[in-house]
Amino acid sequence: MQVRIFKPAKTAMQSGRARTDRWCMEFEPGARREIEPLMGWTSSAETKHQVCLWFDSKEEAVAYAEKQGLMYSISEPTARKIKPKAYADNFSYSRLGRWTH
Repeated sequence: MQVRIFKPAKTAMQSGRARTDRWCMEFEPGARREIEPLMGWTSSAETKHQVCLWFDSKEEAVAYAEKQGLMYSISEPTARKIKPKAYADNFSYSRLGRWTH
């Protein structure tokens, strides 16, 4: 059985980075989803894709996967690039573009 170990990204709805310090382990889908004829909802026969296990470090997640005999793939998080900005840069003489309202 295949699992994916990753560190979740920041949500686009908020500016905070809550819940991005832990590692998540999710099972890869094994069966395809089908549309139920009665209600038209999308469903699957397996429920493992609903499970997300949380770990404090990547090493703990890897050790758990190896102990359970699971094949795993690790997605490393990308480094966050912070570009320092200042409001005064909008009015500087070295600005390339025109300043408009």
